[in-house]
Amino acid sequence: MGTSSADTAHYDRFVADLFGVMAYGELSAFERLSSDARYSPTLHDRAVLGRIAVIEFQHYELVSKKLADMGVDVEDAMVPFQAAVDHFHERTRPADWYESLMKAYVVDTVSADFYQAVARYVDPGTRELIQQIQATEEATAVLRERLRVALADDPRLASRLALWGRRLLGEALTQAQRVGYEHAFLTELITAADSGADHAAARELVQRLTRELAENHSKRMVQLGLSG
Repeated sequence: MGTSSADTAHYDRFVADLFGVMAYGELSAFERLSSDARYSPTLHDRAVLGRIAVIEFQHYELVSKKLADMGVDVEDAMVPFQAAVDHFHERTRPADWYESLMKAYVVDTVSADFYQAVARYVDPGTRELIQQIQATEEATAVLRERLRVALADDPRLASRLALWGRRLLGEALTQAQRVGYEHAFLTELITAADSGADHAAARELVQRLTRELAENHSKRMVQLGLSG
């Protein structure tokens, strides 16, 4: 059975929404990491965050090109998600270098989990872009190792960073739910990809994804020696 032009346009609109939130998320990460680098205790640490910021901007450029190829202006795609992403960052301003590291790590890993899950429900070209962006393990590995060093140097940080990590996760999931209610692209993508899934089933899958994100975060915190 063929796909109608209306169905294709419907799907393309939700893919453009997905790329819009991805693009603004990457652009925001670049801006915040560049700004947070001022907390760095050493020039080496400043360079670490600077390098990760560059990676985020490269990701932004990849998504921007994909949107351009679709005939979608990147700014138009990002604007609907600007308020929600900015709200998250305003509510999670790090107080120092260690909180900056933890925020970068949590945002990086939770975002990776989310987009890898979304990749199950999109076309091969979109999946390839998501996998290309999430294949960059450099930033995650650097952040994880730097956190381990910081915790080894000052074990008293553990309780504070564990609490901060839980708050970051809660804020991230709240933001994702807010975006989901306002721009139902995820449930629509799931429904389009699975002809047997209605909107109720798609919402259940989204709720299951939320639980998976929380469980994965807890495992990573335990690996760092923190309570999840």
